[in-house]
Amino acid sequence: MFQLIKETTKGKARRGQIVTDHGLIPTPVFMPVGTAGTVKAVDTRTLTEKIKAPVILGNTYHLYLRPGTAIMEQAGGLHAFMNWPGALLTDSGGYQVFSLSKIRKLEADGVLFKSHLDGSSHKFTPSQVIETQRIFGSDIMMVLDECPPYPATEDYVRKSLELTHHWAAASIHAFKSSSDRYGHRQFLFGICQGGVFPDLRRESVETLSRMDFDGMAIGGLSVGEPSEKMYEITDISTDLLPHDKPRYLMGVGTPADLLESVARGMDMFDCVMPTRNARNGMLFTRNGIINIKNSKWKTHFGSADDEFPSDLCSNHTMAYMHHLFRAGEILGLQLATTHNLTFYLWLMEEIRRQIEADTYVAWYPGMARQVAARL
Repeated sequence: MFQLIKETTKGKARRGQIVTDHGLIPTPVFMPVGTAGTVKAVDTRTLTEKIKAPVILGNTYHLYLRPGTAIMEQAGGLHAFMNWPGALLTDSGGYQVFSLSKIRKLEADGVLFKSHLDGSSHKFTPSQVIETQRIFGSDIMMVLDECPPYPATEDYVRKSLELTHHWAAASIHAFKSSSDRYGHRQFLFGICQGGVFPDLRRESVETLSRMDFDGMAIGGLSVGEPSEKMYEITDISTDLLPHDKPRYLMGVGTPADLLESVARGMDMFDCVMPTRNARNGMLFTRNGIINIKNSKWKTHFGSADDEFPSDLCSNHTMAYMHHLFRAGEILGLQLATTHNLTFYLWLMEEIRRQIEADTYVAWYPGMARQVAARL
């Protein structure tokens, strides 16, 4: 599944590719988030032809509740349902159960919860989550886990970790006892937890690494902890994660976070930030971050490409983008979202190029400061 192509002479950054039946995924890679079977404000053609995303993410919790597994199966899986030709990763829905459901109950074999849509009762078990993702037909599936909140006591995180490890073992069993759907191969990733406690993180990585997962994820970060703590835990984890499997840092992050995390040996990322922030008028560029709603852009008749080159909004001036947001026009959301995702995918392409040239270690600190500047 995973092919390692290049590692930097110094540091831990690495270049590789994940082989799926829906195409190659070059790593490091950023996956646009399509929670409910759509990347908000972007159609499939834009995703494939302009943004050029090789893989996107869907969410088991949301898709399970709506439209549901019966409709998904009738459609022939999520690829067919949303007319997506590339690779798909689906999260297990565990994070959403714990963050969106006000009423939930943890049990040894799963979690009881109420839908945030209509209050109806449901239960996720490791095997049921695997079967649901089989029906979705995702190329990469994630195990059910518990994501402890931040802050949380070490005692709470330890008990949570025991449950996550128990569910991981049950997930592996369910995965190996079931079959691929729709004529393409499906893979399963484990999720390491442990909060911000280094010893628990080491324990989790070591425990899950002994299981036969196709890839490994780091969960439970970017949930409110300081960035430096996130980088520390990532660094500790990649020292122990299998060298020959893809490494996925879940829910991360800002452009600077991506650069810092690649330096610490991570391969895969997802985050709602480029799409959600775009809908609020925040544009990411290689020279920093723009709030297009600010009055300073009202009479700026150059494009983002002119002053902030990144092959993004070359057909529209900053003044026009400012006008669209001030007028509440839907086109503004579409253009801004395309802009941000194109930038994120460009950044990952540049990261891969720097790794292949073995210049990443010298290049990324300056780039991380540059993309975090406020313009």
